[in-house]
Amino acid sequence: MKNEVYGVLTFESTHHAISGEKVFKEAGLKFKTIPTPREITSSCGLSIRFNLDDLENIVEKIKETELAIKGVYKLTKINHKYSVEKIN
Repeated sequence: MKNEVYGVLTFESTHHAISGEKVFKEAGLKFKTIPTPREITSSCGLSIRFNLDDLENIVEKIKETELAIKGVYKLTKINHKYSVEKIN
């Protein structure tokens, strides 16, 4: 069974998540828009999944563009179970 570790960025609203998509796409960053994992919040919404190697670039773009984020998380998936750690 393969373990997965990645970053997840949550936003204040779906509108802000869509703005984030645009910013990261223009910056040439790799990401995937996903439903916000239940392990982070039970409310629905969109989040951005990214490779933790890109964390510095992601945070830099957030600061430059003043995206309205709720939090930055590290998700670890081991045998279909998620572990969540808040980064920022």
